[in-house]
Amino acid sequence: MFTVEQIKAAHSKVKSGADFPDYIQDIKKLGVTSYNVFVADGHSDYYAPNDYKASSPASHEPLAIGEPVDAEQFKKGLKEHQQGKTDYPTFIAMCATCGIEKWTVFLEKMSCVYYDKAGNEILAEEIPQ
Repeated sequence: MFTVEQIKAAHSKVKSGADFPDYIQDIKKLGVTSYNVFVADGHSDYYAPNDYKASSPASHEPLAIGEPVDAEQFKKGLKEHQQGKTDYPTFIAMCATCGIEKWTVFLEKMSCVYYDKAGNEILAEEIPQ
């Protein structure tokens, strides 16, 4: 099974949201089926078949998740990030400000779903292949 170190190595190639589709393909090859990224501290939980789970440590100082959700501002910030206009720390701070608690990437469906603190789906999108 994969390790957090292997995932970190794949993630190290990501410089902006524009690199995200390649990162997804890299970790998919490692056997990852889905993962959650938690905005508050940046840790991630990665999943594979047979209940395998690997978790990364927190990647930044704690961020407060804003309320209420500002879905329109989040969508604007996400688009800018996907176009390579912002780096990851800027993106994660924007998510917190806009009320995004986490996102889940489903590698088999090639989709990403963003959630608020109550677990409500704020946005679901397909990942380009």
